[in-house]
Amino acid sequence: MSETVTGVATTFDCRVAFAEELAAMARRDPRVLVVCNDSVNSSNLVAFAQEFPGRLINVGIAEQDMVGVAAGLANGGYVPFVCAAAPFLTGRALEQIKNDLAYSYYHVVLCGMSPGLGYGPMGPTHHSIEDVAWLRAIADLVIVVPADPVETRAAVQWAVDAEGPVFLRISRFKVPQVTPEGSCFQPGKATELRPGRDLTIVASGVMVSRALAAADLLAAEGHQARVLCLSTIKPIDADALVRAAAETRRVVTVEESTVSGGMGSAVAEVLCQRQPVPMRILGVPSFAPTGDTGFLLHHFGLDAPGIARAARELLL
Repeated sequence: MSETVTGVATTFDCRVAFAEELAAMARRDPRVLVVCNDSVNSSNLVAFAQEFPGRLINVGIAEQDMVGVAAGLANGGYVPFVCAAAPFLTGRALEQIKNDLAYSYYHVVLCGMSPGLGYGPMGPTHHSIEDVAWLRAIADLVIVVPADPVETRAAVQWAVDAEGPVFLRISRFKVPQVTPEGSCFQPGKATELRPGRDLTIVASGVMVSRALAAADLLAAEGHQARVLCLSTIKPIDADALVRAAAETRRVVTVEESTVSGGMGSAVAEVLCQRQPVPMRILGVPSFAPTGDTGFLLHHFGLDAPGIARAARELLL
């Protein structure tokens, strides 16, 4: 768990953990390199560029070319990490992600930086709430949404030797540590962070710590909420979801992305076929306004009180 300072949990920018671990992997493995779109600063890659000047390829603001270049490098035996702001990586280069990477099954690690509402003050053009929904529709593409810096580091370590294309969603919105130190990342496996018998809260990314806080609120009212961290959206841990639904009979999903086709939809697809239960799917229902990220999350009920409120609706 995270440290506390005067009772407040210490929070971390996952981009820092990502960059540090990527550099560590590059020191060990000469195949690792970076392709970016003039996003060295926003991807926190300044130190990487200084240490490995010949292993960072900046194509400029040309996301489609960026993915195509990475595909060629993968074909040549390298392991490219493609780093760019999530809305532009997934929106502008979707065709290249589908055809050059997934269809060709090249081992490229796509790193969507500052996803969800992380660019809050820059408005709807920079909000990346559709990325998970878009990419979930592409075959053979693994989608990983780390919950904190520990899981981010573990996911980077795993991604270097993974097979095929991978999408890592790297948050800039600071979160506390919720993953125990030394945990191994297992793709396709959900992690139970809190037991409970009355309902299950399934969360991903920056929402995991907020789901745990919501469980605390519910516990004070006598309700036991199980919290599942679903860091791999695809492939999904169907067995864990079915087991949780069968044992708790109610499920709330919470994500920093659109409610149409995102993680909640993925969970619903599993449960409607194998273990139907009452559900609430929390996320962003439409274009989000411009504003501070914390304000926007509260606006859409993506905070501890909002999650607890949705849970109470199922418990009535």
